[in-house]
Amino acid sequence: MTEPTARLKEFLDVVDVEEFPARYNIAPTQPILVVISGDRQEQGSNLPDRKALLVRWGFTPSWVKDPREFPLLINARAETAIGKASFRAAMRHRRILVPASGFYEWHRPSKGAPKGSKEKSQAYWVRPRNGGIVAFAGLMETWSSADGSEVDTGAILTTAANKAIGRIHDRMPVVIEPQDFARWLDCKTQEPREIEDLLRPIDDAFFEAIPVSDKVNKVANVGAEIQEPVSPALAGAAAPSPTDRVRDGGRRKPGPDNDEGGPDDGGQLSLL
Repeated sequence: MTEPTARLKEFLDVVDVEEFPARYNIAPTQPILVVISGDRQEQGSNLPDRKALLVRWGFTPSWVKDPREFPLLINARAETAIGKASFRAAMRHRRILVPASGFYEWHRPSKGAPKGSKEKSQAYWVRPRNGGIVAFAGLMETWSSADGSEVDTGAILTTAANKAIGRIHDRMPVVIEPQDFARWLDCKTQEPREIEDLLRPIDDAFFEAIPVSDKVNKVANVGAEIQEPVSPALAGAAAPSPTDRVRDGGRRKPGPDNDEGGPDDGGQLSLL
């Protein structure tokens, strides 16, 4: 997230966001800012009823006994989340917004490429074509340990890529547009079946994809230089998705509820 705090407050209609430095490379297991529906304000109050907080990017269901033995769920397929034991409760009761300035995604050479092909993996910085902030659909769960300590965790919902982003990856994050923030966050009156129409790919022209160097592949690289273009932007490309590989040293592989398979299967997503 590289946008000013004031702009974030205005975009999401929240007031309780502390000043924070620009972050150019946020990877799974790191803290991410999310927005939830808070308590309703007293009648006559003009204060927003949304709250911002930090959660760990990597969803842990409440029923998990030992997170170290559970797959790291950084994303969830929108098409099947309501039917998954890991995400069912969160889809009904704990839907969130995950604001970002964009994200990074990898285009991998096709498995059917001819032997000796010179096609290489290419990282892309994917951002709204008009700049500013984008809000991804997310889910949140608070995991409690045996000693009573709690960890707030979250995942990003993905859907099939639209025609434009399909040139990079077959999945993309679900984008919630400002006019739909209230519906998505309203878990009291809006059942999952009533917000299914929001879980669709965003319009092809919403995002632009800018080729960048492989510096983004290292979590230690956190400066603005990792966004420097290395070739012309891919015309018409939209946003790739949280279908990426975990960069925490490989302690745990993405689980079956994730959108990707093995370590060489998908693009690596990190937020910014």
